[in-house]
Formats: sequence, C-alpha cells, structure tokens
Amino acid sequence: MKEETLNIKPMEAKNFRQFDLKKKFRFSEFIIQGSLFITGILSIFVTVMIVYELGKEALLFFTNPDVTLVKFLGTTKWQPGIGQYGIWALVSATLVTSAIAMLISLPLGLASAIYLSEYASERARSILKPVLEILAGIPTVVYGYFALLFVTPILKSIFGDELQVYNMLSAGLVMGIMILPVISSMSEDALHAVPRPLREGAFAMGATKLETSLQVVLPAALSGIGAAVIIGISRAVGETMIVAVASGAGPNFSFNPLEAAETMTGHIARISGGDLSYNSIDYTSLFAIALMLFLVTLVLNLISQWVVNKFREQYE
Repeated sequence: MKEETLNIKPMEAKNFRQFDLKKKFRFSEFIIQGSLFITGILSIFVTVMIVYELGKEALLFFTNPDVTLVKFLGTTKWQPGIGQYGIWALVSATLVTSAIAMLISLPLGLASAIYLSEYASERARSILKPVLEILAGIPTVVYGYFALLFVTPILKSIFGDELQVYNMLSAGLVMGIMILPVISSMSEDALHAVPRPLREGAFAMGATKLETSLQVVLPAALSGIGAAVIIGISRAVGETMIVAVASGAGPNFSFNPLEAAETMTGHIARISGGDLSYNSIDYTSLFAIALMLFLVTLVLNLISQWVVNKFREQYE
C-alpha cells in the first residue's frame, strides 16, 4: 500500500504541473488575444474619427451658398477666394505625378525584387537589400530639392524651354525613386516566400531560370506584389514635400508633365502654412480637398485590388 501511494503521488504532482502550465498558457493567450482585439478596434476607431472630422469640416465648405457640386466637380479652376471651386485643377496634377511615379517605381521595383529573390546570392542579397532600403529613410524634403536642383536641370537640357522650372515630370520621377524601396522590398519578401518545390517543379519540367521567375514564382507571389503596388500608389498620391518643392505652387488644370501644377497635398501644405481664420472659405476648402484626396486614394486602391484579383484568377 505504501509503495502504491509513492507511485501515485509523483503522477499527481506531474498532472498538477501540466494543468498549471496549461492554465498559465491559456491566460497569456487570452491576454494576447485581448490586446490584439483592442489594437484592431483602436485602428478602426482612429480611421472612422479621421473620416468623421474630414466630413464634418468639409460639410461646412459644401453648405456655403456659393459652393455647388457642379462648380466643384464640373469646372477646372481653383481659387476659392474669388469663387472658383474646380477641384480638377488639383486632381489632374495629383494623377499625373502619381502616374509618372508608378511608371518608374513599378517596373524597376519588380525587376530589382526578382533579381534579389531569384538571381542574387545570399551575400549579395544581404548587402543590396539594406542599401536599397536606405532610400526609404531619406526625408522627402531632401527628395524635393533633389528634384528641383538636380533632376530639373538635366531634364531642362533635354526638353529645352518647353520644360518649366517647376514641373510635374521631375517631381514624378523623384517620387518614383522614393517609392522604389517600398515596392522592391515588399515584392522581394513575397517572392522569397514562394515555396521552393514550385521552383524545383518548374526546373524539372525544363523551364529556364527566367521562365520560372516570370511564369511560376511571380504569379504565386501576386497577392504580396499587389499589396506593394497599392501601398506605392497610396504613397504617391499622398506625397507632399516633393510636389510642394518641385511641382509648382499654383493650381493648373493640365496633363502636360512639362508644366508646373499644384497637387492636392501641395496645395494643402501651402495654404495651411498661412494665417487662416476658422470657418473661412479657404479654411474649409482644405478639408474638402483632403476628403477628395481620401476618395481618390480609395478609388485607386479599389481599382488596383480588382486588377490584382483579376490576374490572380487567371493564374489559379
């Protein structure tokens, strides 16, 4: 009997310790889940409050008797002080500079990502990727003066007098350089995460390195690349200092990248730096522009997501 008791007690102590560890694990897991839930709710709350503040202040602009949706969306001159409310003068410059930036950053970013993921050695990858990501840490105001003082003179020697001192082309090109590390780094991570058996299977079928990279690995990483593109578009549309310094300081409805034009973010930065009285037409117009900027970013992101999903369906 005594021997039997001695054999049972250690087992009971072991079971108790296991139960205690499970209990602690469940409690810590509950804490982690609760923290993640609170963080998610807080993020949604902050987003909703931003949209609420934009909408509330923009409503003051649209309730002005002199402002109508026809003037806002149907005209192309923006000077609220004299009754001209055509938002397209600012939207056009935003779209032109963002398009130029994406035309530069998207192909270069994907090409560098494919090289780092599929062709570069581990040593080269460990050196080149951090060097490329350094570009993301440069202040955007430095990029702005780089566009104005370095890129614009080079473009001036190419296009001559057709290129204005402040222009959308140089701003868009430098914005593309700024966005390049974001697209390259995120795309390279997505490509690098593709399982090795997919590559080996393609090689076993006789595919070359390039065919495997473009026809197997790239489609498999399309969701991650799509996320990189969406973030890149958002960065381009929301960029402020580069366009404020290099693109121009006057609203101009033009799709000619050689001309000066002011983007929505550049206009907000310029006007908000002055003395504006609360509830004035210039003050409330800033929130109307910000709301339009939010909607433009949302629409572009939805279009990008639709394109990515469309291509993903073709590869699945």
